[in-house]
Amino acid sequence: MPFAVLIPARLASTRLPGKPLADIAGLPMVVRVAQRALQSSAERVVVAADDARIVAACEAHGVQALLTRTDHASGSDRLAEACAQLGLADDAIVVNVQGDEPLIDPALIDAVAHTLASHPDAAMSTAAHAIESLEDFLNPNVVKAVLDAQGNALYFSRAPIPWWRDGFAKGGVTALPQSPAALRHIGIYGYRAGFVRQFPSLPPAPVEATEALEQLRALWHGHRIAVHVSAHAPGPGIDTPEDLERVRALLSNA
Repeated sequence: MPFAVLIPARLASTRLPGKPLADIAGLPMVVRVAQRALQSSAERVVVAADDARIVAACEAHGVQALLTRTDHASGSDRLAEACAQLGLADDAIVVNVQGDEPLIDPALIDAVAHTLASHPDAAMSTAAHAIESLEDFLNPNVVKAVLDAQGNALYFSRAPIPWWRDGFAKGGVTALPQSPAALRHIGIYGYRAGFVRQFPSLPPAPVEATEALEQLRALWHGHRIAVHVSAHAPGPGIDTPEDLERVRALLSNA
């Protein structure tokens, strides 16, 4: 099952300026991410950057990179331009790996690609894992997912879903729902390249703006998102300087 990995990388970051080039144990962060992706079964791994310095850093370490426009509103827009530059066929499978995930599991990348390939009626795929703590279940920064019988997403929300009516009826929320288990969404996506090119032209959905979750646009317009349920939580991503120091410590001790 051939597929490509695309890694959108934007130099500007509000909480961590220059994030893609941040040094992690001697290598730029985006290079670390690409090296993990290269351990998957992907035929090719390409960084889609908005700055020539990112391209140069990737090429210096043997990672393919291409320069995209600087004015893209989202990673999806950058992904669409990269698919066009690479001339990918409409039915080609592309896995979007975030550029701030230097500890991503290559097996998770393979699983997201396989999930899309095995759901021919789906336009996208993604991943989730069981939530283990009530704190995460109630945290609006932890995005939850509910699936249908075929493993497709019914909805994503920052709210605690599914809401366990009987379990939460007495004394407030004190436990996690068990059947079905609450699932935490993992921010990795598989796409068919034709849908990637179509996605930026879809009108934003009202519910997308309400939840601040871009993937809800696909559901709003009737597209299916197949979900791989992982047995494990992913490695930590990097959003803040504190996150960066934690990952540096993990890799320096590895």
